[in-house]
Amino acid sequence: MRPLSIVITVKNEEEHIGQLLDSLLVQERPFEVVIVDSESTDRTVDIIRGYMDKLDLRLIIKRSSRGGGRNIGVANSRYDYVVFTDGDIIPSETWLREMRRSIDEGNDVVAGKTIQVGNEKFAVLERVELIYRGLDVTFPSCNLAYRKELFLRLGGFDERFITAEDIDLNMRAISAGAKFYYNENAIVYHRTREDLISFYKQAFWNGYGRKQLTKKHGNLWSHYSLGRMFSRDKISFYGLTRLAFAFIGYMYAKVVE
Repeated sequence: MRPLSIVITVKNEEEHIGQLLDSLLVQERPFEVVIVDSESTDRTVDIIRGYMDKLDLRLIIKRSSRGGGRNIGVANSRYDYVVFTDGDIIPSETWLREMRRSIDEGNDVVAGKTIQVGNEKFAVLERVELIYRGLDVTFPSCNLAYRKELFLRLGGFDERFITAEDIDLNMRAISAGAKFYYNENAIVYHRTREDLISFYKQAFWNGYGRKQLTKKHGNLWSHYSLGRMFSRDKISFYGLTRLAFAFIGYMYAKVVE
């Protein structure tokens, strides 16, 4: 059976990292886990070390961005496919089996289904899709697998990005002719932000990242669907204010980038 490398970046995830690692214990093997910790100041590292004898796990402690940490993780991985996830994720029991099945079918990139859980007001909001060459490229790197050779050939994640580094990588993969596949049965659960302040901060930086995308790839407005952006689920107080804060982040990036 094909071995896989799971790459995870974390910082101050003591509240959630144990649940993630517990969920990996029941995944189909073989796999290794490479965790890059960006110098956490809480108990994250101690919790991770408690799983060293339960998983094929290596821990790297180095201050880094999300994209930079993932690049470090891939550089220290052993296997031909890398599967990315985050410290606040809970994978379903069949997650890695489904990822492996789609990888074995010859796909270069596999995106799974990410279900939002937590604050119901935020969980119902869908991501703002960006369609590039007929494909949705907004599948997040908390549930994404790459052929390692392709990842390295593309140069990995662009570490200049604050957010949207996964969208940028997906766009470059599609431009390079990668075979991209979405497996809706490869499910992970992602926690929403818990309060309005963190929710709006997330929206601001997501907007910032979208502007970074236009700086790199040119005008992308034609790749967004206004109908989807202002669909029923987004025409709510939280949906509209999320878009407002994202637009502020977008304009801020326009000034400072």
